[in-house]
Amino acid sequence: MGAYLLRRLLLIVPTLIGIMLVNFTLTQFVPGGPIEQIAARMQGEGDVFRNIAGGGDAGQSGGTEQQYGGAQGLPPEFIAELEKEFGFDKPPAERFVTMLGNYLRFDFGESWFRSISVVDLVLEKMPVSITLGLWSTLLAYLISIPLGIRKAVRDGTPFDTWTSSAIIVGYAIPGFLFAVLLMVLFAGGSYWKIFPLRGLTSDDFDQLTLWGQVKDYLWHITLPVIAATISSFATLTLLTKNSFLDEINKQYVMTARAKGLTQRRVLYGHVFRNAMLIVIAGFPALFLGVFFGSSILIETIFSLDGLGRLGFEAAVQRDYPVIFGTLYVFGLMGLLIGILSDLTYVLVDPRIDFEKRAG
Repeated sequence: MGAYLLRRLLLIVPTLIGIMLVNFTLTQFVPGGPIEQIAARMQGEGDVFRNIAGGGDAGQSGGTEQQYGGAQGLPPEFIAELEKEFGFDKPPAERFVTMLGNYLRFDFGESWFRSISVVDLVLEKMPVSITLGLWSTLLAYLISIPLGIRKAVRDGTPFDTWTSSAIIVGYAIPGFLFAVLLMVLFAGGSYWKIFPLRGLTSDDFDQLTLWGQVKDYLWHITLPVIAATISSFATLTLLTKNSFLDEINKQYVMTARAKGLTQRRVLYGHVFRNAMLIVIAGFPALFLGVFFGSSILIETIFSLDGLGRLGFEAAVQRDYPVIFGTLYVFGLMGLLIGILSDLTYVLVDPRIDFEKRAG
């Protein structure tokens, strides 16, 4: 197992380089880079200033003739200075190598448009993503695994039929649409005002007691977590059911039942360990999908300032330090969680030997 883990750890380096190289190359062909963004803003400000100075109509010659230089185009010297400041005066290959060297030291620089380091910016937005990711994953597993097992045991019964119908409907509803429905029903829309409309905590959170802060926190996250869980809940339930159905029909289960073991002992003493392997295999994808890729729409609907909105705004503004810094960190964590998933395989079933499989 040690040799397998060493190989997996060594593969992280070329994998990360490949991920960064592909995304860095794509950004070279995307129009509207940071220089163009700044130029457009400055030109827009110049147009506004010109309209005010000219009496509100840019087409009239009356009024004081005061125009900001950006209204007529930025000077080439200023553009060159911007390119030097952002590092665009260097060849792409040199910029990529420099970026990788800094990232190996976990030096991600500062956001170009926020005047704050990328690390501090991510840490500032992290609590929202931790809330959505951790609680959504926990809720999905706590509901889906027992429900999936019960559906497998009662396969073909009315219980299995109506729960499958409900799961399919839940899976078909987009998370953001379900979030809007929850707001209309329970956040003061057209029916009941049970939960708050926005934010992660109340304005007086710091003045509350410890128990009051816990209740306030849970009160705020209920609707966003439910909305973020709906699709993963459906997928995980059906995955658990199918996995248990496959194991229940195997010979060792029939032998255990022939020995007089109870249904509970058969399920949780023999079937559970084997059936849960495929469920564990899906954990990294589920966790990363909710934690790191938290829905921008759900965060916007509930006014939560998390990593989803951060990534979207960075992409729109072409804030490359934020884009590549978060991509590097999340890619690294995704690869490490994949290795952790393999270790969990071995803990659940010690018979698995990845070194023999690799050989």
